[in-house]
Amino acid sequence: MPKKSVAEIIVDTLVAAGVKRVFGVVGDSLNGITDNIRTRDDIEFIAVRHEEGGAFAAGAEAHLTGDLAVCAGSCGPGNTHLINGLYDCHRSRVPVLAIAAQIPNVEIGTGYFQETHPERLFRECSHYCELISVPEQAVRTIESAVAAALGQRGVAVVVLPGDVAYLEIEAPDVLLPTHGRRSALRPSDTDIKQAAELLNAGEKVTILAGIGCAGALDELVHAAAALQAPVVHALRGKEHVEPGNPYDVGLTGLLGMPAAYHALMDADTILMLGTDFPYRQFYPEKARVVQVDIRPENIGRRTRVEIGLAGDVAETLRQLLPHLTPRTDRAHLEEAQKRHRDDDAHLAELATGDAGDTSLHPQHVARLLDEIAAENAIFTCDVGTPTIWAARYLHMNGQRRLIGSFVHGSMANAVSQAYGAALVEPGRQVIAMCGDGGLAMLLSELLTIRQHKIPVKIIVFNNSALSFVELEMKAAGILEYGTELDNPDFGALATAAGLKGFRVSDPADLESVLRQALAHDGPALVDAVVKRQELSMPPSIELKQAQGFGLYALKALMNGKGSELLEVAKTNLFR
Repeated sequence: MPKKSVAEIIVDTLVAAGVKRVFGVVGDSLNGITDNIRTRDDIEFIAVRHEEGGAFAAGAEAHLTGDLAVCAGSCGPGNTHLINGLYDCHRSRVPVLAIAAQIPNVEIGTGYFQETHPERLFRECSHYCELISVPEQAVRTIESAVAAALGQRGVAVVVLPGDVAYLEIEAPDVLLPTHGRRSALRPSDTDIKQAAELLNAGEKVTILAGIGCAGALDELVHAAAALQAPVVHALRGKEHVEPGNPYDVGLTGLLGMPAAYHALMDADTILMLGTDFPYRQFYPEKARVVQVDIRPENIGRRTRVEIGLAGDVAETLRQLLPHLTPRTDRAHLEEAQKRHRDDDAHLAELATGDAGDTSLHPQHVARLLDEIAAENAIFTCDVGTPTIWAARYLHMNGQRRLIGSFVHGSMANAVSQAYGAALVEPGRQVIAMCGDGGLAMLLSELLTIRQHKIPVKIIVFNNSALSFVELEMKAAGILEYGTELDNPDFGALATAAGLKGFRVSDPADLESVLRQALAHDGPALVDAVVKRQELSMPPSIELKQAQGFGLYALKALMNGKGSELLEVAKTNLFR
């Protein structure tokens, strides 16, 4: 067997696993890896400005492809910067491998310059996290890391001391015995029949569908037709459940709309498919529940479940469908569909603007984006209000994709996820829907986009505030504090950074500016000045929320903020 350095063994294994690029920031402890990549034409190193951005970018690549993506950080602060992005990847269950470089092996444990212990630090956000301390470990460790990330759909971390990367050992050919192979898990026939009996006995059946329905749209629609069941989707299920689905009645939860909320709360029977939807207040208390999930640990942890089926959603539905008794009573379904049409009409009413106004309704920005964007556009969205507008106004058609930090809920994800997606799909339109707070937090990544000339389009919902936090404060009866943002002209800032920059505040100019930005041959940023006091109401208002808002209003008046209350009314009521 030929001798190879540990770095070469690692890079060879990544290439064999189909990895095309590694996102990271160079550093001396990473030199063994980056120098090996430099000499090759089958893999590249994408130099980012902040390692957290690199982790988000890798996560977007893994989300789009389902294949392994890789990021890297040098010792100490280099790899600790990865941790937030890796948490997001792990909780989103996308296969990402991180190379966490380490100080020289002989210095570990001495308090050496930049010393940390990545094998401890990353343990909570990974399925696999191991240190290569001698070259004899290299082959098994990197192959095990790849298998763990792909097999368990999450993060694996390989900790590599900089000096060990250069050590050589005889190395066999790469073997990845599970790479590219799939197995479909299905419940037993007895369990399938029991689930069918429960569903057939229900009078008002609703399906709650999540990201586990990826690749199962046909089976989902056939099940909904047999049960005459409205389909409610969780946010991560939107791109997989919504396209062309006549039974879909929208999103539930804090970002959702009334049709989906009532479809669930009015049901006497619920079929949960591939979702770990976390908000218990949006489940009915007395409904009978069948839950299907490929991960048994997810079953029954959000609401009481009578029958839990551990299995792949598509395969489980294929087995279940012959046992379902087709029903003719459409009352529950038709009521949900009517509410859904009313929701759409209400959203359309809000998504307008008056020429000459000094700021935009964010719904108007989102609606026009949806209408103008390409049929196969990839959207990313920052956490907070951009996620609300993406969830409510973007229409998924089977070609479009939607990526966000929907489980970890991190700020500053959208720009990095956008350039990660654009590198995977060159020539495809990629649009980042950013909050002003999120953009500012990793503003450095505009320079990554500039350096690599990545033609992403960034739309900033600039309301000069951490507006979702302000909404939470209002609902709790608290005056806003610490949420105001003194922003620059982001369009001018983007121009200075080498992107095509725009700024728009008049609704009459919005469509023209968006079209110019999306048509620009290169990266572009639109600073859309939107109304700070726009409220995004949840589908159901609890008494304590109404009381909280009333208390906020009283406090605002008593603290001389009556003009703010007037602006809230003007923005939200008089339209």
